[in-house]
Amino acid sequence: QVQLVESGGGLVQAGGSLRLSCAASGSIFNINYMGWYRQVPGKQRELVATITSGGSTDYADSVKGRSTISIDNTKNTVYLHMNNLKPEDTAVYYCIVLEIGRSYWGQGTQVTVSS
Repeated sequence: QVQLVESGGGLVQAGGSLRLSCAASGSIFNINYMGWYRQVPGKQRELVATITSGGSTDYADSVKGRSTISIDNTKNTVYLHMNNLKPEDTAVYYCIVLEIGRSYWGQGTQVTVSS
């Protein structure tokens, strides 16, 4: 069994910053990539950023230039640092971990950006 523990969400003022973290534990052996998606009510879950175990990154255009994703392979932990937050960043953020043949989702953490 695999557990994903997310932290770092909350209420932030527009222009502020935050760091999300997601730690994977349990029966997980060979992570291909980790990342973050987000979802607002009534809309599909969308990619925010992903990073492979080798450090290759991918960002949504909406967060590119103001977000940094990083990974600590020794801790199976992924971090997302977001700057210059905007009200449209408000969403539930979900961690995803992908290993060969399997994917795992976190329970989600709410990020609310006030204007």
